[in-house]
Amino acid sequence: MNGMNGMNGGDSGSAAEGAAPTWDIAVAKVLRHGQTRFELDVRFTSAARRVVVYGPSGAGKTLTLRMIAGITQPDRGRIAVAGHVLGDSAAGHWLAPRERHLAYMFQDYALFPHLTVRQNIAFARRRGWRNPDRNPGRNPRPDSADAAVERWIATFHLAPVAAHYPHQLSGGQRQRTALARALVSEPRALLLDEPFAALDTGLRRRLRQELLELQQQLGLPMMVITHDEEEVRVLAEQVIPMHAGRVVLGMAPGDIAAAVPA
Repeated sequence: MNGMNGMNGGDSGSAAEGAAPTWDIAVAKVLRHGQTRFELDVRFTSAARRVVVYGPSGAGKTLTLRMIAGITQPDRGRIAVAGHVLGDSAAGHWLAPRERHLAYMFQDYALFPHLTVRQNIAFARRRGWRNPDRNPGRNPRPDSADAAVERWIATFHLAPVAAHYPHQLSGGQRQRTALARALVSEPRALLLDEPFAALDTGLRRRLRQELLELQQQLGLPMMVITHDEEEVRVLAEQVIPMHAGRVVLGMAPGDIAAAVPA
């Protein structure tokens, strides 16, 4: 399967000569809590449109993703995505998260509980503190009509639940709502933090395939972090294996899993 090519991290899957890589990441950060110290130093480049960062809990996967998104700032490093430099410590250049035009989907989806499905999706299109209309078709505000929001509601088959709140949704509907909110702002790349961890096996399998088909349709660069080998097999065009804050060259996902103490 093509998804298993480039199993090692580092510079495998390099961009064609003269072209910028899709992902050019070099970040370092030291975290301290009491007597505990965690040092992360991650470096890789890749021309792949679908990259899966794989490793056990505590490997530094989420921390790496948060630094790419701009939620956490590294101590030093350089981050470039799709040819755009988002941060460079040597140049003193760090874009704020909103300025990076990246979509980040949290593991728990982070939907606003007081907003409906439609409002949650539309929130990504709003600036300031005013919530989107609950029913934009009924006495709408001048700025409430949004074709992009309706497009993603239709794409993810959310119209029947568009007026529902997150607690009224199934796990799959919550994930589709979070994906729609991530994509409605037309990001330059999609970052997904363990997107299937909270779902049962059958739903996880179905939504993995939906995500793969969506990414192939859009051609949008996508980075997924996971500790699930099946997600690596299905989604990865290139795998970046991580362990203990480092990219582990020369190790396949099965090797990493075997090396981690039970």
